[in-house]
Amino acid sequence: MISNSCIKIVKQELERTGFIEVINIKLGEAEVQFDSQVINLEVINTILKREGFELVKDNASKLVERIKSCIIQHIFFGNNANSIIRNSDYLSESLGHPYLHLSKVFSEKTGMTLEKYIILIKIEKIKELIMYDEITLSEIAYNLGYSSIQYLSNQFKQITGYTVSEYKGLNKHERKPLTSLPN
Repeated sequence: MISNSCIKIVKQELERTGFIEVINIKLGEAEVQFDSQVINLEVINTILKREGFELVKDNASKLVERIKSCIIQHIFFGNNANSIIRNSDYLSESLGHPYLHLSKVFSEKTGMTLEKYIILIKIEKIKELIMYDEITLSEIAYNLGYSSIQYLSNQFKQITGYTVSEYKGLNKHERKPLTSLPN
């Protein structure tokens, strides 16, 4: 779950069964109570999969989901915190693990480096801010922790295949759902 809408959908779908009580729910996590004589984890997983989510069971996968949620929270809802605190420091402090451990687990489970994932999330945020056209590219670069507009522009072109100007000029802005990353 990566947004308030995701939280709402998961809660609604689980409670719709009439057999599952959602005790606590937040980005990437849900604590539920249910009678195992009536419903099981396989049924819960089926409900989640129907909505594009998945039940995460092993500790490494749980940590990866927490990492993803933390990164999205930091970049999309961090109110420019990305310009102040390094991603590695933010993740370590938020998740209570050294960055090297987080990076290793993330790479092993996803086949992608944590740094690459952070870049992909930043690119999606840049696309969103370009579409809104409310702040300058310089402000976008600063807010997302880029050292320069040139660095942001080069990274944007490398990932999307478009310059920032070309992307602005597109009739249809190509954005990826955050849940589809790192694909």
